[in-house]
Amino acid sequence: MLKKSSLTVLLTTCTIFAFSQTPIDVTENTVKISASGEEVFYYGFAEGDQVIFNLEELNGKELTEVEIAAMPTSSLFMDYKTKKIENKTLKIPETGVYKFRFTNSNILAGRVCKFKIQRIPESDATKKFNSTVYKRTVYDTTYNDVTERFLVKSDTVVSEILNQVAKVHSQTNTNSNKTITNFTLPENTIAWSYYIGVDQAGQQAYENATKQLVSNSEPIASTLIGTSPISALALGFTSFLSLMQSGEDIDYYLTDGLNANLFNAGQAFRAYKKGKVINDFSKMQPMNGNLSFCFSNDNAVTGVQVILKVSAVQVNGTWDTRQVKKMNIIPRQDLYLKN
Repeated sequence: MLKKSSLTVLLTTCTIFAFSQTPIDVTENTVKISASGEEVFYYGFAEGDQVIFNLEELNGKELTEVEIAAMPTSSLFMDYKTKKIENKTLKIPETGVYKFRFTNSNILAGRVCKFKIQRIPESDATKKFNSTVYKRTVYDTTYNDVTERFLVKSDTVVSEILNQVAKVHSQTNTNSNKTITNFTLPENTIAWSYYIGVDQAGQQAYENATKQLVSNSEPIASTLIGTSPISALALGFTSFLSLMQSGEDIDYYLTDGLNANLFNAGQAFRAYKKGKVINDFSKMQPMNGNLSFCFSNDNAVTGVQVILKVSAVQVNGTWDTRQVKKMNIIPRQDLYLKN
């Protein structure tokens, strides 16, 4: 007869043995792996777990690779050109996330696989271990030295780029009743303006605006615009310019170089701005390329003198370089367990 103490030890040993041989299902899954494709699954295991892995390709086809690896890169098992794996048992060296990777390199056909994963805990302490792997986004921050260009200072300059009088003949004159004036805005132009006036009346209207500007401008404004109403207009100050109601008129068109040629040839063309005016003026946004003012006189017998003035506002910057640290934030998916 066994002594009581011996019997207790025997029963305890048998209980532990029986418990340790009872597999716990982690997953049982069927997966389709596309042609030239790969499927990856992640599960968590506790240190000392015995993992039992079974796999079968349901159509008897080969899988190119089957791998079980501890994350991030420690491979525990690899099999090649396999159709079936039965009761492959691995002992888990440490608690963590493990990757099960199935690869199909066949370029024509997919593979359908059924796999089952079980674990036998080493002790009762890890019996309820949660094998679910969770994902979260984490951000890695690095710093690089880069060369940065920066503005040391900037100067605002207002320039008169056109100031001329053009003769536009009548329709019955032997010369053309069309005139074109070409111009190019300077670099770093942030705004510009123009004035068009016909004959002495147009000139007089501009001179009247100049007198009012001189009499009413603040000293700070006068430093920038001087005595030019269209410079005031380009900068957003009061220009004192006004539209005339009577006098000889002119047809004008603001175009680019290509459309100016079409205008001159009597063909259809496009204009940014146009009008039939005695005088006209406007503040404009920056425009690229060669620009043209095209004038046409529809008077049968009387030619006209057209005053054309253009001012541009430039911001010229002085630049330098310096070394700065640039922060780079790179998101990545982090796998983790909840135990």
